[in-house]
Amino acid sequence: MSRTRSVASSVLGINRRTVLAATGAAAVSAGVGYALRPTESQAATTAETRVVAQSRKAPAAPLAPYTKGTTLAAVAAPRTSTGYRRLGEGPGWKRVVRGELAAAKSGRAARRTALAAFVQLTDLHLIDSQHPMRLEYLRSTDRHAWRPHEALTVQGAVSLVERVNALRGAPVTGSPLHFAMTTGDNTDNNARTELDWFLTIMSGGRITPGSGDPRHYEGVQNSGLTQYWQPDSTVRDADKQAGFPHLAGFLAAATREVRSPGLNLPWYSTVGNHDAMPLGCYGHGDSWLAEYAVGGRKLMALPAADAKKLQNAIKGGKDPQGKAFRDMLKAHTRSMRAVTPDERRAPYTPADYLRAHLDPAHRGLGPVGHGYSSANLAAGTQYYAFRISDDVVGISLDTTDPGGHYEGSIGTAQLKWLDKQLRDNKDGHVIVFSHHTSKTMTNTSHADPARPTERRHNGQEVVALLGSHRNVLAWVNGHIHRNDITPHAAPDGRSFWEISTASHVDFPQLARIIEVVDNKDGTVSLFTTLVESAAPHRTDFADLSQTGLAALYRELSFNAPGASTTLGGDPADRNTELVLKKG
Repeated sequence: MSRTRSVASSVLGINRRTVLAATGAAAVSAGVGYALRPTESQAATTAETRVVAQSRKAPAAPLAPYTKGTTLAAVAAPRTSTGYRRLGEGPGWKRVVRGELAAAKSGRAARRTALAAFVQLTDLHLIDSQHPMRLEYLRSTDRHAWRPHEALTVQGAVSLVERVNALRGAPVTGSPLHFAMTTGDNTDNNARTELDWFLTIMSGGRITPGSGDPRHYEGVQNSGLTQYWQPDSTVRDADKQAGFPHLAGFLAAATREVRSPGLNLPWYSTVGNHDAMPLGCYGHGDSWLAEYAVGGRKLMALPAADAKKLQNAIKGGKDPQGKAFRDMLKAHTRSMRAVTPDERRAPYTPADYLRAHLDPAHRGLGPVGHGYSSANLAAGTQYYAFRISDDVVGISLDTTDPGGHYEGSIGTAQLKWLDKQLRDNKDGHVIVFSHHTSKTMTNTSHADPARPTERRHNGQEVVALLGSHRNVLAWVNGHIHRNDITPHAAPDGRSFWEISTASHVDFPQLARIIEVVDNKDGTVSLFTTLVESAAPHRTDFADLSQTGLAALYRELSFNAPGASTTLGGDPADRNTELVLKKG
């Protein structure tokens, strides 16, 4: 598989059409989505980025700040104390002012001007739960290696889209929300089924969240194996012994057609390791694994000792090409269950990923390619820059390592490209997006197959580069499935905030609104406000509708055995005002 980590050498021309006007311009405009591309001839045209659905314009912004529909007003919380815990509405999370990088000056609320407002979605992990090449059997050594709610990722993600569509604007400034950015792991297993579901959820359309035999489910949840929740069966599996319910008809409902309205905002995409590689950790190239992915056999159980050995190899990055994984599967062929083959489960390449984003069928409200362009396709890259407003530029990085392993890094060509973007935009503000965090960019030992001699760079090198430029406001990312906000300060006063947001597959299942304001006193504030999906906090086990399943998705994730209870982060990592000096 060919991948080139460079872009055309011509100077990137910045299109100065604004996405945002401080006076409150329409949230969806013909100027939305002009990526900063290598050549003008490869840029999307105005016609390609036009508004395509009048009914999906963002609601009018309020005249004053608001809390409704955000975690400032209410948050899902347990209303029972033992066993399987039912959820209800709990108190909201207050906003915390953080002044580690600059003092918050009095009177700034009356002076501030909105510069940008957008939504970050991350780690959706849309899961084809019947896919043969999944690792459910690691649950024999790690309880959280398989989640009881994995069949409901599509319903949960659609409900999150519904929440974003219902927002009245930016909660603090009342500014229109101007775009959404996904920061990777949009899919879970680099499967074409999952990629199609993701693009349809974001842009609108109908999805049947199943694969294989369309007449019935063929995964671990009707296997009869007691280490998995068997919702339709009365068998006393391990999860039912912990209080999980018996829900007749659950699997039929989970694989029933779902409709997504699509985002009523333009949206951009950033690639994550689960998007780029099978299981998020194995490099492409093994033909046997590719055939296994679409074939008619599925391993559903593995002894704990073998599961532990496989899990350790994955965590240690000891098998980046999946050779030992392939040999393990071959050794357990006789233990596999027969399933219906399905070519739609095939792994996709980076070029496939780009083509799918560029497909007019998935345009939604644009922009064409959702940040990616024909230039990316020609160069084999998955990083780009785009104009957010007259004063703010966004930069989306590709921190995945095609050499294998789930932790990240970037090559020298991309690092030099990033430095150039920062220098070319020194008179404005910059927000950087990536999947990996600075602390999880530690994978520098596996070479990019397309550039075997190119050096890989870790997160601290990226922090040092960003800190050497005065125009960087924030580095927004995901990967760790936890809310975490970190200040980065350089000795000469240059500084930026690193904003990591929790996933939408593990509780508390959140997305984040980010607002950028100029306080007109030498400082800039970044307001972060978390939101849940639109699903009700309370569930009804008799309600297996699309909405009912989205609510159940949240409650099951809260109760998942082995699930972390700290992914919501501390109060200072949730709803915040992050102050820093104006560059």
